[in-house]
Amino acid sequence: MKSLSRPSLWALLVSLAMAMPAFAEDFRVGFVNTDRVFREANSAKAAQAKLEQEFSKREKDLNDLGNSLKAMSDKFEREAPTLSESQRQQRQKQLIDQDREFQRKRREFQEDLTARKNEELQQVLERANRIVKQVAEQEKYDLVLQEAVYINPKHDITDKVIKALNAAK
Repeated sequence: MKSLSRPSLWALLVSLAMAMPAFAEDFRVGFVNTDRVFREANSAKAAQAKLEQEFSKREKDLNDLGNSLKAMSDKFEREAPTLSESQRQQRQKQLIDQDREFQRKRREFQEDLTARKNEELQQVLERANRIVKQVAEQEKYDLVLQEAVYINPKHDITDKVIKALNAAK
């Protein structure tokens, strides 16, 4: 393999350096703020409403159970001085058991809600990514980022993506 001489190498480097501005002018970068898409897109709002409807009864039941447990605990605190030792221990054990059951139900609720939220958001994200790809192809973007430390607002295509996502069925 033939090596480049120093003058040839310098000529090549100078040629590349001169070509870089032309390359940079043709290179288009866009940015999509996924947090805004999740907050503002109609499909994300619909997913949120669906989750609220799906979990509202369980959440209300859980809140009622928590309030009931709090009321029983307050009642126990008021009556404890007048109870015999065995009654006090029995009621205390009941409260501990009921609190443990409440904590278990609350944890299960939270896990179920998180799993369903992730499912719904994944569907929204998949639709949004298809729209991002369409916008990028139509407007000839070379690169579209979804996370960045800093983005010049002129590269933000989030509004276009939300508008296209809302228009899509």
